[in-house]
Amino acid sequence: MTLAETKQLIRVGHSPDPDDAFMFHALTNDHVDTGPYRFTHELVDIETLNQRAFTGELELTAISIHAYAYLHDKYAICSCGASMGEGYGPMVVAREACHVEDLKAKTIAIPGKLTSAFLALRLCLGQDFEFVPVPFDKIIPAVAEGEFEGQSVDAGLIIHEGQLTYANSDLQLVVDLGVWWHELTGGLPLPLGANGIRKDLGSETIQEVQRLLYESIQYGLNNRQEALDYALQYGRDLDQDKADKFVGMYVNDRTLDFGPEGRESVARFLKMGFDQGILPELTVPEFVEF
Repeated sequence: MTLAETKQLIRVGHSPDPDDAFMFHALTNDHVDTGPYRFTHELVDIETLNQRAFTGELELTAISIHAYAYLHDKYAICSCGASMGEGYGPMVVAREACHVEDLKAKTIAIPGKLTSAFLALRLCLGQDFEFVPVPFDKIIPAVAEGEFEGQSVDAGLIIHEGQLTYANSDLQLVVDLGVWWHELTGGLPLPLGANGIRKDLGSETIQEVQRLLYESIQYGLNNRQEALDYALQYGRDLDQDKADKFVGMYVNDRTLDFGPEGRESVARFLKMGFDQGILPELTVPEFVEF
């Protein structure tokens, strides 16, 4: 048995996009001494990770805050690794300009029923609407073409780098959900994603894995160009400048620690989902403290 094989395996799941790649660069490329732990990485879209988390397959995984409402028995939220929209966030775009109220009568392509973007849109519209689940990187083409696999599409809920590239397809912004949440809550950031760590790992391992995740994020921020060069390979349709902007939007001081405002925002987001009858129970978020 090799030395690596004697180390405790920590399977990590995260999205194949620039901000997650930036965040995990140091852990992926051996810039952090992981001690008695061996990390392996799987790059999968967020909705797939949300679904896989129900089986507790991965020790550390990116999850949507929306999905956490169904996963809190298995996972706690790491205090670092957040994706928060500071007055910006997922957007709804359409081929022609329209009012947000008009969306209630449209069929909207969504990136997954457990994404935080979907919960935010349901809260924003205040009622159910017709939707079509579409892989996140296929939504902009689906809206531009007006259909996805034979299903009509009037508008699309876009996440990740699509927030910076939708205009290239002559699409119009209908609503930025980060702006909507910021105005609704008096300035709180919109909680989107987190890193969930499996509770059954035990307190010592949980603390150590969170520390290593923190070190990886800090390494990227301290060695920005190096981490950005690595992350750029996952920047679909992003040039260097746009990739730098996108990473800056979602990997920052808030990623090192949710902070009091971030924690409050997660709690309010989940409570609002429960109050409006979208979430089945009131979930009080459990954070792994430093």
